[in-house]
Amino acid sequence: MATGDENPRQRDITAMLKGQTSACKAARDAIAAGGEVMLYDGQAPHWMVFGIAASRLRRSLKIGLMTLGLDETVEILRARDRDEQLRTGNLVAADRSWFFTLYFDATGTEVLACSGVKNERPSRRGGQKLQL
Repeated sequence: MATGDENPRQRDITAMLKGQTSACKAARDAIAAGGEVMLYDGQAPHWMVFGIAASRLRRSLKIGLMTLGLDETVEILRARDRDEQLRTGNLVAADRSWFFTLYFDATGTEVLACSGVKNERPSRRGGQKLQL
């Protein structure tokens, strides 16, 4: 679980969301509207974080979930050093309509990427097309 003293505050995270992906503006708006942000303590190896994001993208496309910036996040993480340690966090919109994942450097002081998944029942008719 995250602790308040060691982690950036919500306004700091808002300032860090500078357009790394197409989900950043929506995440900033969600924070401004009262969304709940949690930055997890500890670090995870890059290969694990990248693998989870890539699996999430494949699964989202397969079942038709609406996403923002997930494809961009996978590409950003793919370009990082495999031996790097990363931190992650979550942002849940106040109305629970979107769930965002925030990807930070090892210190939690730089947002590397941001992705969002709409909280809705997936479509039954084919998968989603990548948003460009």
